[in-house]
Order: sequence, then C-alpha cells, then structure tokens
Amino acid sequence: MSRLSEWFSERVPISGEQLRELTNEPVPYHLKRWWFALGGTPAYLFVVQIVTGILLAFYYQPTASTAYESVRYITEEAAFGWYLRSLHKWAATLMIASVILHQMRVYFTGAYRRPRELNWVIGMCLLMCTLLTGFTGYSLVFEQLSYWGATVAANISDAVPVAGHLAKQMLLAGDGYNERTLSRFYIMHAAILPSTIMLLVAVHIMFIRLHGVTELRFEDDPDDQPPHFNFFPDHVLTELGVGLVLMIVLSALATIFPATMGPQADPQTTPEVIKPEWFFYVSFRWLKLFSLTFAVISTGFILAAMFAWPWIDRTLVKLTGIKEISVYIGIVATFLLIGLTVWEAVATH
Repeated sequence: MSRLSEWFSERVPISGEQLRELTNEPVPYHLKRWWFALGGTPAYLFVVQIVTGILLAFYYQPTASTAYESVRYITEEAAFGWYLRSLHKWAATLMIASVILHQMRVYFTGAYRRPRELNWVIGMCLLMCTLLTGFTGYSLVFEQLSYWGATVAANISDAVPVAGHLAKQMLLAGDGYNERTLSRFYIMHAAILPSTIMLLVAVHIMFIRLHGVTELRFEDDPDDQPPHFNFFPDHVLTELGVGLVLMIVLSALATIFPATMGPQADPQTTPEVIKPEWFFYVSFRWLKLFSLTFAVISTGFILAAMFAWPWIDRTLVKLTGIKEISVYIGIVATFLLIGLTVWEAVATH
C-alpha cells in the first residue's frame, strides 16, 4: 500500500491537506437550513436525468413513424423501462420546480445585487434552458398533446416580431411539423441543451467561488453562533442528506405515479383541449387572456425585465428610496404566477 501511495503521489502531486484547503471553503451559517441550500438539488436531479436519459436512448427512436412505438415498448415491455421512464419524468418535474424555487430564493434575499449581477443572468439562462429541456422532452413522446403542444408553441414563436418566423423554422425544421422535426427536438433535448446547461453550471459555480455566497443573518440566530462552517465535511453531509431524500422521493413517485401513454399523435385530429406541461400553464393562460401579439410582446418584455432585474432594482431603489421594493413586487408577481397556474390547471378549456 505504501508503494502504491508513493506511485500515486508522484504522478498526482496533491496532498490531502492541499485538497482540503482547495475544497474547504467557508460556508455561511444560514446554509445549515436546507431550504437555503437548494442550489445543489437541481444538480442531483440533472445527474439523474443524464443517467436515465442515456438508458432510455438505447430504445428510443426519434422519427415520427417509430417514436410512439419505441416509448410504448419502453413503458410496457422493456425490463424496468416503466421505472426508468418514470424516474426521468419525475426528475424533470422536480428539477424545473427546484430551479424556479432557487431563483426565487435568490430574488427574495437580494442575492442578485452587486457584484453578483452576472451570476443572476447566468441563473436566468439556466432557468430558460431547463424549461426548454422540459418542453423538448415532453414533445419526444409523440402523443396527441405533445404533438399539438409543439405545433402551438411553433405558431406562438411565429408571432414574435422580426425573428419569429426564423425561430419557428429552426424549431420545426421547416414551416410546419414534418418528418425532420422530432429528430431536431431529440438533438436539442439530448445534446445541445444538456451541454449548454453543464457549461452554464460550470460558470455559475466559478462565480460563486469568486464572490462567495451571500451571507444572511436572522433575528433568532444565537449571538455566539460562528458566521461560517466548513464545506467539507459539514456542508457535503447536508447535500448528501438532501440527495438521499431526493432518491427516496423520486423512487416513490415513479412507483406510485408511473409515466403513462396518451393517444398517439394524429395530425388530422385536433384535441378538444390542448394543455402544456404545468410549468407552461402561466404562459398558456396569459395567451388566452389577451391577443396573440400583445401576449407575445408582453411576455418578451417580462423576460427581458427578469434578466435585467439587478439593474432595474438599483434604479427603483434610487427612485423610491425603498430598499426592499423588489420584495413587494416579487410578492405580487408570485401570487399572480400561482393564480394563473391554478386557473389554467382547473380550467376545462
């Protein structure tokens, strides 16, 4: 063992002490509360997505004539295929929810303010990529609702001024849904978007290491409480605990509520009710409330404001003199988002 240790140390000249110094960054004490440590949750779920996605890719065939049958084979015939597909589906759902909750936590704690503005923009890019990954994955099943959902999304893209028609053609690989559309969705879902997410996560972590985590103090914190604790092993154990709970929850959801199959896509028959996945309920209800042009332009304006919020927040504070004005705006926006989501969920048409 000593000779093996010497051989390894000669080729990898990093001592255990150096490794501890490299990784043992002081962590603000408020991260002892697990709900402030949501940043690692999407990473766990993303790994589950990658592993289960690779296993599903062995059977999935991304063409209009074979996609539905291949998903049916995975769900009904392949050994543990139903379980892997259900894990993939539920991990996607929880990943989108955790990214949204993490971004909300950053917003309400003001962690996007100077000098962390660029990391907020990267977080918004991660949110958009996560939503797109969910959309493209939902479209791969080639069910009625996934087919017509993709068609509706392409028509909405076509309404975007200037670049809308080009965006629709890039999304569908043509002016309408065709035999090349599904393979394009598959490449986006399995290659382009995951690679982009991994790159953004790497840059996100780099900025966190450079700036550190925003430190928060609470009224019930004891006076003798240390401001920081060690990343290793303390914070690592917290993240491992969260990961273990996620594994149990995912397995339970996949077993109790497994992924099912809807009717196969029929381009000649439009469903009476077309609904997207839950994370697009807000946008879908917004489109129903206003004209297509206004809904698209206003959605673009809202997204642009979200990306630029660190600078908008600074301007609002200067104009109003209210330091926490963004919190009040966020509360109103959160109730609006929840209200529109619930409205669309319970609506029959």
